[in-house]
Amino acid sequence: MVSEWTQRLGDRLASSPTVGRDQLVRQFGLLVALIGGAVGPWRREIVPLWNRALEVYGRTASLRGLAAGEVVEELSHLREVLTIHLAPELARMRQRQAMAIILRLNRVFDRGVATAVVGYTDALVATLFGQNGVPPADVHQDVADIERQTAVLAQELAFVIRGR
Repeated sequence: MVSEWTQRLGDRLASSPTVGRDQLVRQFGLLVALIGGAVGPWRREIVPLWNRALEVYGRTASLRGLAAGEVVEELSHLREVLTIHLAPELARMRQRQAMAIILRLNRVFDRGVATAVVGYTDALVATLFGQNGVPPADVHQDVADIERQTAVLAQELAFVIRGR
């Protein structure tokens, strides 16, 4: 799913001078892994991780120079890819069960999109107030912090899954 998502995004992934493609692919992989758990049996443990990961995703989008609408658009592409992959499985389920999963998935996605936009906006506001609108001199520190947070979230996800 990550490769399909990145294909849909195309050149947008390579256009950032600050955040590398490999770093974005790792972050996308984490989001894909989390969304599966966010509608499954571990949802109570996973949804907070999903929300934190999307806040980090929003901050990453800010560093990449995206507009807020592009954040929403990228996540819409993920929703479409996920829907395409889930369709055969959902078709095999009882209608009521499939509908419950679809509704839960959309609710989690909608909240996640809002969280990503908040993370994006927070990063922009911090830049405006912290440096009088001037981009920070050491963007690499912000990128390293985002990479660290992504790694911590991946470890927490692995812990939740192992603990069950």
